[in-house]
This record gives sequence, structure tokens and C-alpha cells, in this order.
Amino acid sequence: MYHFIVNPNARSGLGKSTWNLIEKELIRREVDYQAYETKYQKHATKIARKITETDGIHQLVVLGGDGTINEVINGIYDLDKVCLGYIPIGSSNDFARGFHLPKEPLEALGYILDTPSYAFMDVGYITYKENKKRRFAVSAGIGFDAAVCHEVVVSRLKKFFNKLGLGKLAYTGVAFSQIIKSRPTTMTITVDGIRHRYENVLFATVMNHPYEGGGFKFCPKADSTDGELDVIIAANISKLRFLTLLPLAFKGYHTFAKGIYLLKGKTVEIVSDCPLPVHTDGEPIFLQRELFATLEPKKLKVAQNK
Repeated sequence: MYHFIVNPNARSGLGKSTWNLIEKELIRREVDYQAYETKYQKHATKIARKITETDGIHQLVVLGGDGTINEVINGIYDLDKVCLGYIPIGSSNDFARGFHLPKEPLEALGYILDTPSYAFMDVGYITYKENKKRRFAVSAGIGFDAAVCHEVVVSRLKKFFNKLGLGKLAYTGVAFSQIIKSRPTTMTITVDGIRHRYENVLFATVMNHPYEGGGFKFCPKADSTDGELDVIIAANISKLRFLTLLPLAFKGYHTFAKGIYLLKGKTVEIVSDCPLPVHTDGEPIFLQRELFATLEPKKLKVAQNK
């Protein structure tokens, strides 16, 4: 049986109409399924936990955005016993980009139902204040990129651009606003025991996929199946210079610029001189000074498009 976890409010209500389309196709194909609609924040986590804490292999299909994916993976009881499918209808859809999934819902459904190819994805997690833990599929960041995610969550721009089918422009617009407000700080970043210290840091982001923030290819060589995390740091770079690099980041060309640093490893510890916003897959975690990131020992089986 397929368990569909549906965010009806994804992309300003597109989730509901998309699910109606998907359900008609499931009925036509006589697919055995059960659907669950999320009703509030972190509801998807509770739904995923209830489904996966029972015995057997579970076929989960997420209909929503990266935030819904994040909630679902945080609810999975045993990563070994889940096959995950994804029909992307969010604003950023960076998870879908990482697996080359089609934007068209019925086409995406086809990759799940019709002899799919699978990837065994690393699942990252961070621990922060008082040993709190949160998994991430795409990325976890502190500083500027997290501040953008925080503002996008409440921004009217997101709803406006979603209605036009241009959701990622909300991230671009907020990014220009946040870079003006941001206050660079000093960070100590330790990767696999090797300590690095950076002055005037705008942000540090731990990446499991190449993309973040609606298509910014921050870590072009990130591979969610290689057993390691990639880290990007923007430091000792003027705000004006960084703004000129942002458009280049859509293609990954920013990585050659002075002030952009890339690291790679299995464990990442970040210590900031002052508290900053944090996010996991765009979901806000407010004002932290320290976080530790690594990978779960088990991988997650994900339907992909080769």
C-alpha cells in the first residue's frame, strides 16, 4: 500500500488541487493507497511516525514542498524500512532538483509507480541547544541563508509569487533584503576534527544536495549518496560583492570567487561568536550559537529520475 502525505496548502493551495488530480489517476490505475492531509505545522511528522512505527516496509509518498519533506523524514521511525516518493509542488523544490524529478505531477507519479529507480540517500541531522535533534534532507544553515528562510516563511512575497508560478523569486527578493540587514560575525568551523576560523562570516551552510533556497547551486559537487556532507562558507566578502555573486549561484559559478570556501566531511561543528538564525530544509530554528551536523547511520531509499 502507498501512503500519501499531502500538504493541501503547499504553494498557496495548489496542493489540494494537485492531490485531486493525483487521486483520480490512482483510482484509474486501481492503486492501493491511503491519503493523509496535513492540518498544521509538524503534522506530517506525526503522520509519518504513526505509519512507520508499525512492522513492515512502508511506501511513503510526499505531496508538498521541501518543508513537508523535512517534516516527514523527522517522523520516520526506521529509515531502513521506508521507500520514499516525492511529488514536488513547493516553492523551492530543491529536493526534487537533487533527484532530477519532473515538475509535472502525473509524470512524477509515474516515476513512483512504474518500476522506479532508487537512490539510497544520506540523511543529515543537526544537534543544537540542550541536545535537541533535527534531521535534514537538503541542507542546514546558520546566518544569512537561515534568515532568508525565516523571512520567506512569513513573507507575502512567497504567496504572491506562488500564484504566478514563480515561487523561487520570493527567495531571491528576500535574499536582497536580508543581505542589507545581515551582520557578519566570526565562526569556528570544525570538519572531521580539523578546525577552521573565519572572520566576517555571512553564512555557513551544511549541504546534502547541491541546491538550496529555490535553485541556488551553492555546493555543485554535493552528492546525497556519498556518505559525506558539503559545507559552504561566505566570509571576508563585502555585501555588494556577495550580491553580484548571487545570480551566479544559480549555475554554481560563484564557487571560484574569493571569499567563498568549500569543505567536505562526515562531521561538522559550527560555533558562532553571536546567536544567529538556523534552518533545516528551510524550516526555522531560532537564534543559536552552536550546532553540530552529521549523518544518520542508515540511508533512506528514494525514488529518483536518473
